[in-house]
Amino acid sequence: MTALITREDLETAIKAETVTVVDALGGEYYAQQHLPGALALVPADVDAQAPTLLPDLDAAIVTYCSNPACPNSGQVADRLTALGYTNVRKYREGIQDWVEAGLPVESA
Repeated sequence: MTALITREDLETAIKAETVTVVDALGGEYYAQQHLPGALALVPADVDAQAPTLLPDLDAAIVTYCSNPACPNSGQVADRLTALGYTNVRKYREGIQDWVEAGLPVESA
């Protein structure tokens, strides 16, 4: 099971630029809004795109999707871990929680 990260800890890590954030929704959802600096990586593309998007197996990575009911962030996190990534966490509450807290988002 992937370790979790709180909104507060994620916000601090993004500001400090010590984490790579992965949006597991992709597509139109990503284009409309995503966490600052987030990369789009959906479950179906992890094997093909992770080595290029995320070359450092030991880098701090946080996955997220829409809310706790969305399975994508867990699927991406689990697959990254299976591929040898060592520092993967999941922001379970997702972008819905982030937006409701009034935190900034970006759009494509």
